[in-house]
Amino acid sequence: MTNPLAGYTIGVTADRRSDEQIKLLAGRGAECLHGPVIKTHPVGTDDAMRNATELITDDPPDIVVLTTGLGVRSWLEAADAVHLGDRLHELLASTDLYARGPKANGALVTAGFDVAWTAPRARYDDIIDVLGERGVDGTRIAVQLDGAGAAELCERIEALGADVVRIPVYRWSLPADTTAAERLIRATIDRRVDAVTFTAKPAVENFFEIATHIGAMDDLDEAIHTDVVMACVGPVCATGFTDHGYEPPLVPERHRLGAMVQLVARHFAARGREIRLGGEPVRIQGRMVYVNGSEPVSLTERERSVLSALLERPGVVLSKHELLRRVWHGAESDEHLVEVTVARLRQRLGAAADGIETVVRRGYRASET
Repeated sequence: MTNPLAGYTIGVTADRRSDEQIKLLAGRGAECLHGPVIKTHPVGTDDAMRNATELITDDPPDIVVLTTGLGVRSWLEAADAVHLGDRLHELLASTDLYARGPKANGALVTAGFDVAWTAPRARYDDIIDVLGERGVDGTRIAVQLDGAGAAELCERIEALGADVVRIPVYRWSLPADTTAAERLIRATIDRRVDAVTFTAKPAVENFFEIATHIGAMDDLDEAIHTDVVMACVGPVCATGFTDHGYEPPLVPERHRLGAMVQLVARHFAARGREIRLGGEPVRIQGRMVYVNGSEPVSLTERERSVLSALLERPGVVLSKHELLRRVWHGAESDEHLVEVTVARLRQRLGAAADGIETVVRRGYRASET
């Protein structure tokens, strides 16, 4: 049994835990292209974090809202570093804790705290709904901010009549150097990656911002709509696409990094094809081709695209002009490029090469027998 992601290339946009994600993907056979589109900056012992922590430990709130697992862990560590750890632990142990989803919940439980309520879909809307039902007018609520600042969440809680204490723990930004991100975007446009993964909504927004900056947004939009799979770790991250009118990306039921990788693997495993080409049994999996059980051969992106186009309707002739349009997306007009690509494809197919037939003065077709 081949690895489910053998033959596929996955783009990884994450900053944090990118090595872990790449290892998980590579363990399932994927090639990975890392293009971080986001940078995580811990606030650490920043005065704002210290002052906010002192404020709520001196005057405890009615509720503490924890928005992210990273934020929970970072807050506890930073509080220890400024000698506020014991006071913060005491506060969290005696206050109603509301967690935005399983990551924040898991970090709290691991740290030994009881969680009063967890947002079932990890969405801020869920938090607002439950606070509205509880009635928080006149109460005091502390909010551990996410990397984007959670401004909308805080403002909506204040609109319910609560006094909000903002706890900054870390922040997100664009990377100082976007070269790797730009490379990933261009690879997405060229269909040299089959999927791109995201672990935070701001990463999706930064992906689009960088693409816009380099004048590639229209081409990226086409690639997302037609060929390249987008995968998000959870539903909040996914709104980075749906809020912009895209179809929902792949999202695992369990909002975890490992679950996202497993979902991507299952998705592409289902794309593998078993066919006969030129009378030979052939398995096609991404860029990998297995002819009659032989060692796999890796196709270039152009060779793979030509083969895919011909196999959409075996026996139907595609002209060189049509292949230029579909494979080169209208960027080339020299039909000799098609001839060279078909010749190389036949070489790689070996015993199955006869399955790619030339129809004189008309073009090419795939023959299964």
